[in-house]
Amino acid sequence: MPRRAVKNIEFEFSSGNVFRDLELPDSEELKIKSGLAIEITRAMRRRGLTQQEAARQMGISQGKVSGLTRGDFSNLSEAKLMRCVNRLGYDIEIKLSPTRKSVGRRVLAIA
Repeated sequence: MPRRAVKNIEFEFSSGNVFRDLELPDSEELKIKSGLAIEITRAMRRRGLTQQEAARQMGISQGKVSGLTRGDFSNLSEAKLMRCVNRLGYDIEIKLSPTRKSVGRRVLAIA
């Protein structure tokens, strides 16, 4: 990452994925899961759902909802998070396209 200093404060430009910047394994998966968790939390607030109500609607335990709203989504798969988002009134569209690179990438776009 390129570094720069402003007023003697050194900083580094982000790659757009904080998990990759921190050199965490599975950074792409973490970015997608965190985006889904953020949208779930937003939907709960927008609908005025308690954790118990949201848990019932999403089909998971209240404890998992509690963890999710605190940023702990390690015990939930991407597929389960997508089902939760669906149950909160979101459509999910998966678009596949060929890449010129040997390995593709995954992107989460929230409208």
